[in-house]
Amino acid sequence: MSQRKALFAGSFDPFTVGHASIVKRALTLFDNVVIGIGYNEHKPGEWSVATRKEAISAYWVGTPEVTVETFTGLTVDFARKIGADALLRGVRSTLDFEYERNLADTNRALAGIETVLLYSLPQLSFISSSMVRELIHNGIDPAEYIAGDFPINFRK
Repeated sequence: MSQRKALFAGSFDPFTVGHASIVKRALTLFDNVVIGIGYNEHKPGEWSVATRKEAISAYWVGTPEVTVETFTGLTVDFARKIGADALLRGVRSTLDFEYERNLADTNRALAGIETVLLYSLPQLSFISSSMVRELIHNGIDPAEYIAGDFPINFRK
């Protein structure tokens, strides 16, 4: 029996409890989930890619079905490289849905790969990486929203 593998790609700057929820729930649908940390040189992020990979990998220690990798370039090219059967995406709102639907259509057209959308749990739907970064920027501890040991430098 072949193993079903999903690629959950994003910048994960930082990886939130909402992201972790999507991965945990995806493990009921897929045998393996690869968390792919995409790097865009024009958007370096708050945390280095190495820091993100280390923090997310440490969070999933003891869960061999989850691996963490980094990549540059198109997500579909990385998906092909790792043998992913599907792309995994989380959706919090109708705005997310429209964006994700267009992205799914593009990825299907480019590579023939399907996208599986998982809706966020209602109690997590307000959490985003940008919200966490804004809290940090304003001197508010976001620890309850972050999955993994990301070093936090308050700016206030």
